[in-house]
Amino acid sequence: MADAKREAVAASALRPSREEAEDAVRTLIRWAGDDPGREGLAETPARVVRAFSDWFSGYAQDPAEYLRRTFEEVGGYDEIVVLKGITFESHCEHHMAPIIGEVHVGYLPHKRVVGISKLARLVDAYSRRLQIQERLTAEIADTLQEVLQPRGVAVLIESSHECMTTRGVHKRGVSMVTSRMLGAFRDNPATRREFFAAIGK
Repeated sequence: MADAKREAVAASALRPSREEAEDAVRTLIRWAGDDPGREGLAETPARVVRAFSDWFSGYAQDPAEYLRRTFEEVGGYDEIVVLKGITFESHCEHHMAPIIGEVHVGYLPHKRVVGISKLARLVDAYSRRLQIQERLTAEIADTLQEVLQPRGVAVLIESSHECMTTRGVHKRGVSMVTSRMLGAFRDNPATRREFFAAIGK
Protein backbone atom coordinates (compact mmCIF):
# COMPACT_ATOMS: atom_id res chain seq x y z
CA MET A 1 0.00 0.00 0.00
CA ALA A 2 2.98 2.30 0.60
CA ASP A 3 3.94 1.85 -3.06
CA ALA A 4 0.45 2.92 -4.13
CA LYS A 5 0.74 6.09 -2.03
CA ARG A 6 4.11 6.94 -3.57
CA GLU A 7 2.69 6.42 -7.07
CA ALA A 8 -0.27 8.68 -6.25
CA VAL A 9 2.05 11.45 -5.03
CA ALA A 10 4.23 11.15 -8.14
CA ALA A 11 1.17 11.24 -10.42
CA SER A 12 -0.18 14.29 -8.58
CA ALA A 13 3.10 16.17 -9.17
CA LEU A 14 2.72 15.59 -12.92
CA ARG A 15 -0.96 16.53 -13.02
CA PRO A 16 -1.86 19.06 -15.74
CA SER A 17 -3.74 22.23 -14.87
CA ARG A 18 -7.50 22.52 -15.37
CA GLU A 19 -6.85 24.79 -18.33
CA GLU A 20 -4.57 22.19 -19.94
CA ALA A 21 -7.20 19.50 -19.38
CA GLU A 22 -9.89 21.65 -21.02
CA ASP A 23 -7.58 22.31 -23.98
CA ALA A 24 -7.12 18.56 -24.36
CA VAL A 25 -10.90 18.12 -24.58
CA ARG A 26 -11.08 20.81 -27.26
CA THR A 27 -8.41 18.93 -29.21
CA LEU A 28 -10.44 15.72 -29.03
CA ILE A 29 -13.57 17.53 -30.20
CA ARG A 30 -11.68 18.88 -33.19
CA TRP A 31 -10.21 15.42 -33.85
CA ALA A 32 -13.74 13.97 -33.82
CA GLY A 33 -14.63 16.44 -36.58
CA ASP A 34 -16.56 19.15 -34.76
CA ASP A 35 -15.97 22.76 -33.75
CA PRO A 36 -15.34 23.21 -30.01
CA GLY A 37 -16.24 26.87 -30.37
CA ARG A 38 -19.82 26.35 -31.51
CA GLU A 39 -22.62 27.14 -29.04
CA GLY A 40 -23.50 23.57 -28.08
CA LEU A 41 -19.87 22.65 -27.40
CA ALA A 42 -18.47 25.87 -25.94
CA GLU A 43 -18.94 24.74 -22.32
CA THR A 44 -18.26 21.05 -22.99
CA PRO A 45 -14.54 21.10 -22.05
CA ALA A 46 -15.34 22.54 -18.61
CA ARG A 47 -18.16 20.05 -18.13
CA VAL A 48 -15.94 17.11 -19.11
CA VAL A 49 -13.23 18.18 -16.67
CA ARG A 50 -15.80 18.48 -13.87
CA ALA A 51 -17.11 15.02 -14.76
CA PHE A 52 -13.57 13.62 -14.66
CA SER A 53 -13.13 15.12 -11.19
CA ASP A 54 -16.11 13.04 -10.06
CA TRP A 55 -15.44 9.87 -12.06
CA PHE A 56 -11.81 9.66 -10.98
CA SER A 57 -12.08 11.04 -7.44
CA GLY A 58 -10.72 7.74 -6.10
CA TYR A 59 -7.16 8.85 -6.86
CA ALA A 60 -7.47 11.45 -4.09
CA GLN A 61 -8.67 8.90 -1.52
CA ASP A 62 -6.85 6.41 0.68
CA PRO A 63 -9.10 3.32 0.59
CA ALA A 64 -7.45 1.74 3.63
CA GLU A 65 -8.24 4.79 5.74
CA TYR A 66 -11.97 4.01 5.58
CA LEU A 67 -11.34 0.74 7.43
CA ARG A 68 -9.18 2.11 10.25
CA ARG A 69 -12.06 2.79 12.66
CA THR A 70 -13.45 -0.51 13.88
CA PHE A 71 -15.76 -1.72 16.65
CA GLU A 72 -14.82 -4.44 19.11
CA GLU A 73 -18.05 -4.54 21.11
CA VAL A 74 -19.76 -7.13 18.94
CA GLY A 75 -21.31 -9.34 21.64
CA GLY A 76 -19.21 -12.31 20.61
CA TYR A 77 -20.51 -12.24 17.02
CA ASP A 78 -18.24 -14.38 14.85
CA GLU A 79 -20.32 -15.31 11.79
CA ILE A 80 -19.97 -13.84 8.32
CA VAL A 81 -20.84 -10.24 7.54
CA VAL A 82 -22.09 -9.59 4.01
CA LEU A 83 -22.93 -6.36 2.23
CA LYS A 84 -24.48 -7.23 -1.10
CA GLY A 85 -25.46 -5.21 -4.13
CA ILE A 86 -23.05 -2.28 -3.72
CA THR A 87 -23.57 -0.44 -7.00
CA PHE A 88 -20.55 1.11 -8.66
CA GLU A 89 -19.42 2.92 -11.79
CA SER A 90 -15.85 2.71 -12.99
CA HIS A 91 -14.00 3.26 -16.26
CA CYS A 92 -12.03 0.78 -18.33
CA GLU A 93 -8.38 1.77 -18.48
CA HIS A 94 -8.10 0.53 -22.06
CA HIS A 95 -10.86 2.64 -23.65
CA MET A 96 -12.05 4.87 -20.77
CA ALA A 97 -15.55 3.47 -21.32
CA PRO A 98 -17.87 2.91 -18.33
CA ILE A 99 -17.96 -0.28 -16.27
CA ILE A 100 -21.24 -0.49 -14.36
CA GLY A 101 -22.22 -3.17 -11.91
CA GLU A 102 -22.51 -4.49 -8.37
CA VAL A 103 -20.02 -5.62 -5.76
CA HIS A 104 -20.79 -8.14 -3.03
CA VAL A 105 -18.42 -8.08 -0.05
CA GLY A 106 -18.22 -10.56 2.80
CA TYR A 107 -15.82 -11.13 5.66
CA LEU A 108 -15.51 -13.37 8.70
CA PRO A 109 -14.68 -11.05 11.62
CA HIS A 110 -11.91 -11.67 14.10
CA LYS A 111 -12.89 -9.73 17.25
CA ARG A 112 -13.79 -6.52 15.38
CA VAL A 113 -16.09 -5.24 12.68
CA VAL A 114 -16.21 -2.12 10.51
CA GLY A 115 -19.17 0.16 9.79
CA ILE A 116 -21.00 -1.09 6.70
CA SER A 117 -20.89 2.30 4.97
CA LYS A 118 -17.10 2.00 5.03
CA LEU A 119 -17.31 -1.10 2.83
CA ALA A 120 -19.24 0.92 0.25
CA ARG A 121 -16.68 3.73 0.50
CA LEU A 122 -13.88 1.20 -0.01
CA VAL A 123 -15.57 0.07 -3.24
CA ASP A 124 -15.98 3.70 -4.40
CA ALA A 125 -12.38 4.63 -3.66
CA TYR A 126 -11.06 1.88 -5.94
CA SER A 127 -13.78 1.97 -8.59
CA ARG A 128 -13.46 5.72 -9.19
CA ARG A 129 -10.16 5.16 -10.98
CA LEU A 130 -9.17 3.79 -14.35
CA GLN A 131 -9.58 0.06 -13.80
CA ILE A 132 -9.84 -3.46 -15.03
CA GLN A 133 -12.36 -5.57 -13.15
CA GLU A 134 -9.87 -8.23 -12.13
CA ARG A 135 -7.65 -5.70 -10.36
CA LEU A 136 -10.62 -3.93 -8.79
CA THR A 137 -11.75 -7.24 -7.29
CA ALA A 138 -8.30 -7.99 -5.89
CA GLU A 139 -7.75 -4.48 -4.50
CA ILE A 140 -11.02 -4.48 -2.54
CA ALA A 141 -10.40 -7.95 -1.09
CA ASP A 142 -6.72 -7.47 -0.32
CA THR A 143 -7.23 -4.11 1.42
CA LEU A 144 -10.04 -5.52 3.56
CA GLN A 145 -7.84 -8.48 4.53
CA GLU A 146 -4.76 -6.36 5.23
CA VAL A 147 -6.45 -3.71 7.38
CA LEU A 148 -9.13 -5.68 9.24
CA GLN A 149 -7.23 -8.99 9.39
CA PRO A 150 -10.43 -11.05 9.55
CA ARG A 151 -10.53 -14.85 9.28
CA GLY A 152 -11.50 -14.53 5.64
CA VAL A 153 -12.69 -12.17 2.89
CA ALA A 154 -14.94 -12.77 -0.13
CA VAL A 155 -15.53 -10.30 -2.96
CA LEU A 156 -17.64 -10.92 -6.06
CA ILE A 157 -18.19 -8.36 -8.81
CA GLU A 158 -20.69 -8.60 -11.64
CA SER A 159 -20.72 -5.83 -14.23
CA SER A 160 -21.22 -4.78 -17.83
CA HIS A 161 -18.41 -3.18 -19.81
CA GLU A 162 -19.36 -0.45 -22.28
CA CYS A 163 -16.07 -0.99 -24.12
CA MET A 164 -17.64 -4.27 -25.24
CA THR A 165 -21.24 -3.15 -25.73
CA THR A 166 -20.80 0.21 -27.51
CA ARG A 167 -17.73 -0.53 -29.65
CA GLY A 168 -15.70 -3.47 -30.92
CA VAL A 169 -17.82 -6.64 -30.83
CA HIS A 170 -21.01 -4.73 -29.82
CA LYS A 171 -22.35 -7.51 -27.57
CA ARG A 172 -25.13 -6.33 -25.28
CA GLY A 173 -26.54 -8.16 -22.29
CA VAL A 174 -23.15 -9.66 -21.42
CA SER A 175 -21.91 -9.46 -17.84
CA MET A 176 -18.50 -10.25 -16.43
CA VAL A 177 -18.11 -11.97 -13.06
CA THR A 178 -14.93 -11.97 -10.99
CA SER A 179 -14.30 -13.12 -7.43
CA ARG A 180 -11.54 -13.27 -4.86
CA MET A 181 -11.69 -15.58 -1.86
CA LEU A 182 -9.20 -15.28 0.99
CA GLY A 183 -8.74 -17.21 4.24
CA ALA A 184 -11.77 -19.22 5.33
CA PHE A 185 -13.66 -18.43 2.12
CA ARG A 186 -10.90 -20.04 0.07
CA ASP A 187 -10.15 -22.93 2.44
CA ASN A 188 -13.61 -23.90 3.67
CA PRO A 189 -16.22 -24.85 1.02
CA ALA A 190 -19.05 -24.49 3.55
CA THR A 191 -18.09 -20.88 4.33
CA ARG A 192 -17.82 -20.12 0.63
CA ARG A 193 -21.26 -21.65 0.01
CA GLU A 194 -22.70 -19.55 2.84
CA PHE A 195 -21.40 -16.40 1.15
CA PHE A 196 -22.83 -17.35 -2.24
CA ALA A 197 -26.18 -18.21 -0.61
CA ALA A 198 -26.23 -14.83 1.18
CA ILE A 199 -25.79 -12.94 -2.11
CA GLY A 200 -28.25 -15.17 -3.96
CA LYS A 201 -25.72 -16.91 -6.22
